[in-house]
Amino acid sequence: MAAKEQDAWTDGCIADDAAAAQAAAGPEAGSDRALKAAAGVAAAAALAACGGGGGSGGGSADETPFVPVVDFSTAGYSSLAPASDAEAARFLQQAQFSSTRAEIAALRGEGYPMWLARQFQQPLRSSGWDWLEARGYGANNSNNYYFNTYPADFMIWAQLLSGPDMMRKRCALALSELFVTSMTSAEFTWRSHAYAAWWDMLVRNAFGNFRQLLEDVTLHPAMGWFLNTKGNQKENPATGRVPDENYAREVMQLFTIGLLELNIDGTPRLSGGRPIETYTQDDVTHLARVFTGWDFDTSDGVRITPPGQSYTVESSAFARKPMSLRENRHSTLEARFLGAVVPAGTPGRAALQTALDTLFNHPNVGPFFARQMIQRLVTSDPSPGYVERVARKFNDNGKGVRGDLKAVWLAILLDDEARGAASLASPTHGRLREPMLRFIQWARTFSVTSAAGSWKIFELSNAGTQLGQSPLRAPSVFNFFRPGYVPPGTAMANANATAPEFQLVNETSVGGYLNFMQGVIERGINCPNPTVPEASWTNYVYDVKANYATELALALDATALVNHLDLVLTAGQLSSATRSVIVNALQATPLTASSSADARNRRVWAAILLVMGCPEYLVQK
Repeated sequence: MAAKEQDAWTDGCIADDAAAAQAAAGPEAGSDRALKAAAGVAAAAALAACGGGGGSGGGSADETPFVPVVDFSTAGYSSLAPASDAEAARFLQQAQFSSTRAEIAALRGEGYPMWLARQFQQPLRSSGWDWLEARGYGANNSNNYYFNTYPADFMIWAQLLSGPDMMRKRCALALSELFVTSMTSAEFTWRSHAYAAWWDMLVRNAFGNFRQLLEDVTLHPAMGWFLNTKGNQKENPATGRVPDENYAREVMQLFTIGLLELNIDGTPRLSGGRPIETYTQDDVTHLARVFTGWDFDTSDGVRITPPGQSYTVESSAFARKPMSLRENRHSTLEARFLGAVVPAGTPGRAALQTALDTLFNHPNVGPFFARQMIQRLVTSDPSPGYVERVARKFNDNGKGVRGDLKAVWLAILLDDEARGAASLASPTHGRLREPMLRFIQWARTFSVTSAAGSWKIFELSNAGTQLGQSPLRAPSVFNFFRPGYVPPGTAMANANATAPEFQLVNETSVGGYLNFMQGVIERGINCPNPTVPEASWTNYVYDVKANYATELALALDATALVNHLDLVLTAGQLSSATRSVIVNALQATPLTASSSADARNRRVWAAILLVMGCPEYLVQK
């Protein structure tokens, strides 16, 4: 939509603000349409405001029975404990997926250092791989699980919507949007198992070291398939074959150093007033030689025959093992890239170590990685100072260690730009909440459960009818949006301020999100045959549902209900004007102690949808 048309659409919605909000809680016959109109107003207002620069769920606090040891330094950080429930909720919504009353109380009782230490020291929980196996998706039967990706959709939603280790998973999800590989293009056997193993790898490395993460990413079967290192062979002058350059290019451009040389604060280095490119085509060509000879590790030799079929497929074992080296397929030519030299005849594994060490130690990695992780957790357009402070922790965690991810997360979350009150008032601070994060927050906040434990939530990528985004389902290696995206025709563009998540926003996605969430809030997720693993399209049941007991207890008092939702959903950031609009809309339909359970439910549903569609919610600060 052109900027003028977008402004007209937004202005038209805002002009009807009061009427639509009043209608939202009106007579039942028209309440659904009016409710969506009211929430649409709020969402449109958020778009305009930002364009102007502006088993069980996880609702309970972690009860891990150990006392964590704070083995990191918090020197230099001015905020070490939240002074209010709102400050605690703000931190939690950046560091994990939700901020329930219990989670807020736990954080306020511990303070930031102890809370972070508890997260860092939690043991790894049930893996995505084990989840698939426990639910029968590793079985050799006629349902062809090994040819499908939907089991991995169920797996990733189960991982994100349940379990206590939220910060680790929040960080792993952020990493999945930097090191991108997508189920959407996976076309190999046991693909769901491979993506479960990919997720488990990100979770395992989330509190580890970037260097190990980079190696695990490089050798993972899912990445091998996605960016063509699987089966990549050395040059053959007789046939004209040359090594595939896909991974060599993307590991530099997207995963480690970017296109331009950077100062420590993330700003481009200049020579003669012009930016300096980080690598040349020769660097790509030579680096590609390093990534030859690698393939799926099927050395166990086990193959299975599906029932009633004449063909065989590998066992799933390869899908969780690093790719193995076929030395006879590895290039023996000299490779020169980024100032490093791999001599001719170097064995493949040694060549790989040289390449990854070179990338890891490049001065760009700290600011490149820091900026994108700040974008994923705190703000879309971080200041150079913020980037520099985090990048310096990447370069040295204070103990001489480079690439310590715990130090990076701590630096991001405790920085004054994340914790300070000044950033709340800044029109350039914050980030548009990604649609999948809104859905996850709803589920975590309202203790969503899958009665059958199957979590049969499919891909939610359709922008017109769903979220327009689904984890591990990016449309390309460039993620769901570009980190440098600037919404055209907006005040953000005039200020050259990046807002990556706005690349997902259009009329279709705004309406699709509101329609989807209205149904989900009211009824939950309709799942086919939730008690059996296959995706047969029969026997639908609303198996994934929320628990609104806390909210229903407040339903008679619209102001108290909105105040509660303000805290747990927006970290206390509702403006008085927005609060009044929502409260008035709810009070338009009177509720008394004798009102029906259905009437109470409808008030709670309306309140949640209105808050989750308002500007102060959609823009996380």
